[in-house]
Amino acid sequence: QVQLVESGGGLVQPGDSLRLSCAASGRTFSSYSMGWFRQAPGKEREFVASMDRVSSSTDYAESVKGRFTISRDNGKNTVILQMNSLKPEDTARYYCAVSPAAHPTVSRALYPYWGQGIQVTVSS
Repeated sequence: QVQLVESGGGLVQPGDSLRLSCAASGRTFSSYSMGWFRQAPGKEREFVASMDRVSSSTDYAESVKGRFTISRDNGKNTVILQMNSLKPEDTARYYCAVSPAAHPTVSRALYPYWGQGIQVTVSS
């Protein structure tokens, strides 16, 4: 069992940056692939970014490429989502998730463990 807790959300203006953190419990954090998803009101939860457990290769949704960066610190059991040049359409509740799969990327079904989510609002 893995427990995940997100932090770092809030209200920002367009063009601003935010850094989301996800702290994971458990001693086998490094054996999981990590992912970030988001869900806006009235919309389905969508993939944002992921990092594979073995190669640490990353994948990003087209809408966030070049603006968002996913990283992990296995020593601190933490995964980070650095979000730059935020836009109003980035407004959503953001969720971190972990997967034992080697390359889960966009497949929500491959992520058995999820955090409670944290709100990010981008508005002027």
